[in-house]
Amino acid sequence: MIHSIQIDGFKSIVSQTLELGRVNCFIGANGVGKSNILEAIGVLGAAANGRVDDEALLRRGVRPGMPRLYKTSFESASVPVHIGLRADSTLGDASYRVSLLNPLDNPEPAWSFKTERLRDATGEVVSDGVRNKRNLTPTSGLAALKMVELDAERPAADLMQRLQNFAIHCPNTPTLRAMVGDPQSRHPVGLAGGRLAEGYAEFRKTLLDHDDALQDSVFELVDWVADIQTTSSAGALLSPSVARTKDVLKFTDRFMRKSRNTLTAYDASEGALYVLFCAILCLSPHAPAFFAIDNIDQALNPRLVARLTSRLSGWLARDSGRQRQLLFTAHNPAVLDGLDLADPDIRLFAVERNSEGHTVIRRIALSDELSQLHQHYPLSRLWLMGHLGAVPNV
Repeated sequence: MIHSIQIDGFKSIVSQTLELGRVNCFIGANGVGKSNILEAIGVLGAAANGRVDDEALLRRGVRPGMPRLYKTSFESASVPVHIGLRADSTLGDASYRVSLLNPLDNPEPAWSFKTERLRDATGEVVSDGVRNKRNLTPTSGLAALKMVELDAERPAADLMQRLQNFAIHCPNTPTLRAMVGDPQSRHPVGLAGGRLAEGYAEFRKTLLDHDDALQDSVFELVDWVADIQTTSSAGALLSPSVARTKDVLKFTDRFMRKSRNTLTAYDASEGALYVLFCAILCLSPHAPAFFAIDNIDQALNPRLVARLTSRLSGWLARDSGRQRQLLFTAHNPAVLDGLDLADPDIRLFAVERNSEGHTVIRRIALSDELSQLHQHYPLSRLWLMGHLGAVPNV
């Protein structure tokens, strides 16, 4: 797994290091920089893939912008010349580090690589000083090119693949319902929730139909559902005026009459769609090993989002060979009640702005004092009471 991320000079983050687990939850007030953390990793992923420009960033769910919007700019500190990013893996002491440049006053379409380093316990693949060679294209990452020479089992290759496939998912209801297209379609599901029916069909065929316990763990989160299938014959279930894709989700409501108990994603509860989206990303063998969901709690009832959160670690751990990891942001306090902070693979981070406006990331661990309070109050209540920090100063 990727055990640490270092971010220097990116948006509101002057310099911060994250020590990651399998499940990583970020809480905090609006505007403190939670999404900036995810986007910094998205930029690192683009660099690992060899090019950092608007197209590469959009594919990873990062909002494109001018260099002056990416580089840290505070009254109390000078604007850094470059953005520095680094990822370290627990596998084979692998590390990838890069610094990126783009002039503020005369920006280029793609960012330039100032320095780049990729190494593991076997040796160095790319060294810091390599960018001084004149025959290299400044906007092309050398580490990405070196991937073709690396054994796929080498730790450095594993780290690079995790970073290259990283993306920030932020589903919305119209896209999940297949009423509008997904601007960034991916396999198994798009960044905004596109391909949900197709992704579920693959998910059911490869996993759910062969594991009743796993199917129950998903279906139990949507208590009105008796079954969920994918169909290409939804003519009798949808109005002709409703936009549709070739494949459509079909939900069977266990409380309704059998002759009229089927719904499509257009009519079904949006909560069911968000649950399926998260389950597919966490469980599908086609999903990335390292990914993020921004605002995982949207459209979900507090009790449902707590139950969903409690399932995440177990879902991710099923694929033990890939060591999958999830980062997500949340605003609903109920999310915290699904986190077992006694498990070292589950980590909660408070994101705040300090007195100078810099984003500060602090891991919330179960100290003796917090453990005693937790015996009497759930984490959601402790957050609202101010014991965890990460609350707005309003």
